[in-house]
Amino acid sequence: MKLHTGIVTVISALCFSVCCAQLAAAGPWDNDDRGPGGRDANMLMAQPFVFVGTAQECGGTPGSRIVTSAWLGGMGLPDDGTSTNGTPSSASDPHLGLLLNKNGPTTDCSAAGATIRGFRPGAPVSELGFDYRNGTHCGAGAPRFNITTTAGFTYFAGCGDGTQTPAPQDPTQWTRVRFSNAQIFPAAPTNPPFLLGTTQVRSLDIVYDEGTDTAGTSDPQGVGLAAIDNIDVNGKLITAGKGIVPKTDNKLRRAREDADLD
Repeated sequence: MKLHTGIVTVISALCFSVCCAQLAAAGPWDNDDRGPGGRDANMLMAQPFVFVGTAQECGGTPGSRIVTSAWLGGMGLPDDGTSTNGTPSSASDPHLGLLLNKNGPTTDCSAAGATIRGFRPGAPVSELGFDYRNGTHCGAGAPRFNITTTAGFTYFAGCGDGTQTPAPQDPTQWTRVRFSNAQIFPAAPTNPPFLLGTTQVRSLDIVYDEGTDTAGTSDPQGVGLAAIDNIDVNGKLITAGKGIVPKTDNKLRRAREDADLD
């Protein structure tokens, strides 16, 4: 088994066991159900979340509010699938992309991420990947897929371990990542091998928990954030979404309003 300090960490285990359990309690759905707000769940979605651990959850040292997960306009590739090759596309295209940010050390008990909705629990996964913007973080541990099987085993597929090629829409500024069986690692050495197209999967999450002190493929100094797009699950691309967490709270809003009055 190949181990990575960015993957097999206390932070990873805590995020998987605590924040992902909370998401499961919210009620995942499949293509026969309705999503939150009565939305049709025929399309896959990546729903942003953040995890900030308490002292009890984190061995006595709580996490910090240094994480953000948000679908933002202008952050991603053209949502209509057109190729840019470095040239801006239609002004009407929102270019939504998923920002995952951790503004502090990797050891901080916190993580940003997104849970994949619309995936039918128990179905096999034949293909996994995403595109990331060059210059943002791509490490062995983050951003990564956290995979839970119906048998209760967990696996990790970290960006830095995947096969990387130029992203078709913008090959000079974006990189495409895809994972093979050999690039999906078990959380425990006793887990059976993960087999794409065969292993039954209960849930999928993207997790980002490597901070500004961890270098990656294209950020040798450590940038603490990743911009990703075209999240690939079984050949279906999630090209856009919505949601920002944490939302701006009233205290911060009032502080901004007071500053504008000065």
